[in-house]
Amino acid sequence: MPSINLRQLRNTRQLKAWLKAGETVELRERNQVLGRILPENGTRPSRPVEWPDFEARAREIFGDRILPGADLLIDEREKGRY
Repeated sequence: MPSINLRQLRNTRQLKAWLKAGETVELRERNQVLGRILPENGTRPSRPVEWPDFEARAREIFGDRILPGADLLIDEREKGRY
């Protein structure tokens, strides 16, 4: 990852070239990173993150049972525990 210090930041030509190439540029002062400058398209992955199938996992663990979670919480609140 290219880095640039505050004085070099005046040279916008090099900064523009890096950003157009899709590079993320570190902004530094005395070898400490102050921040990062990201290109407009960002460095995010192009495909969405795949989430696990939570419903299928719950079915594997509990089967077709319906868990009375809300009823348990209401009972606990009536008893003054929560």
